[in-house]
Amino acid sequence: MNKSELIDAMAESSGLTKADAGRALDGFIGAVTGALSRGDSVTLVGFGTYAVKERAERLGRNPQTGKEITIKAAKIPGFKAGKSLKDAIK
Repeated sequence: MNKSELIDAMAESSGLTKADAGRALDGFIGAVTGALSRGDSVTLVGFGTYAVKERAERLGRNPQTGKEITIKAAKIPGFKAGKSLKDAIK
């Protein structure tokens, strides 16, 4: 499902217009992005939690040369599914 298909599904299930559903989805994405950029997490009970995860520095290999390289530590966005979501896809 891509973004436009998600907007269509949101509009159909909520009774919103497609334009309103699109603005709602954009607002949700903006709110989650803003919270994660501040280092906060976003918890939707039953659905899941969006949070920033720390990835440690590690050794890797350049696939073209086979030479070892150091991959820098990084902060990455992560999602952990909640119980209701896990149960719904079994």
